Amino acid sequence: MEIRFHLDEHVDPGVALGLRVRGVDVTTSADKALLGADDIEHLAFARRENRVLVTQDADFLAMHASGTPHSGIAYCHQQSRSIGELIRALMLIHQCVTAEVMVGRVEFL
Repeated sequence: MEIRFHLDEHVDPGVALGLRVRGVDVTTSADKALLGADDIEHLAFARRENRVLVTQDADFLAMHASGTPHSGIAYCHQQSRSIGELIRALMLIHQCVTAEVMVGRVEFL
């Protein structure tokens, strides 16, 4: 199954736009009325929808380490990549990895 992404509120909306114009199925916190929601709600939404959560919030790494189930996390340290670099990294994941392979896995961008 092809990867679908969910961007939490820390990720610039320009990343979603860039992915969408490349044909990638992506949702954002604003799209799904999750602005201000706690981290567990974001992770639960992404899991229900079989989406890889894209985040710059290290709290999700701690949740992963504690064994919280998820459909995959793509993590990038804040301000370490440009919007274009994030889009390119996510496109590489989208093209090379299946949704099934991402379950329970963290990819560092």
